[in-house]
Amino acid sequence: MSAESPGARDRISRWRGSFRTWRWQRPFWAGLLSLLAGVPIMYFPYNDLNAGGFTINMSTTAGSASLIIGVLLVVLGLTMWFQPMVRVFAGVATILLGLVSIPVSNFGGFLMGFLLALFGGGMSISWAPGETSAGQPAEGPGNASEDDGNGGSVPEPAGAGSAPDQEATNGRHRAG
Repeated sequence: MSAESPGARDRISRWRGSFRTWRWQRPFWAGLLSLLAGVPIMYFPYNDLNAGGFTINMSTTAGSASLIIGVLLVVLGLTMWFQPMVRVFAGVATILLGLVSIPVSNFGGFLMGFLLALFGGGMSISWAPGETSAGQPAEGPGNASEDDGNGGSVPEPAGAGSAPDQEATNGRHRAG
């Protein structure tokens, strides 16, 4: 007997499939990078780093601005996940906040937060929802395109057709 029941395996595979579907419908990686960009920007100004026997205090006068920038980046990352229709606004705002973090919060979280914000914002702007493969008609004998001899195809003229219902009557075309 196995210690793992077949019901657990089915639940896990169902959960993975539903998560994969959810992930493909939104800029998931852009949101994750934007969310991760806020962490070093928030973390370094409020933490003491220990290097050997030395304690390095990284707090700046703009510590509250670093906290605000970091929180906004986390919120923008979550916005990309749960409101994908505002992905362009969230991407532009992420890039701008990443740029503002350079002078405000220790070179943008020692460039880690800055670079993550730039990549996440750029990915959010460039992401587009995938098109579902709707049943497109296959090329049949009436839809085949002609070859022009150079590897390209010549489109069929708009008024082509021998049936009388497809031709113009008295200078007017029939819509339909």
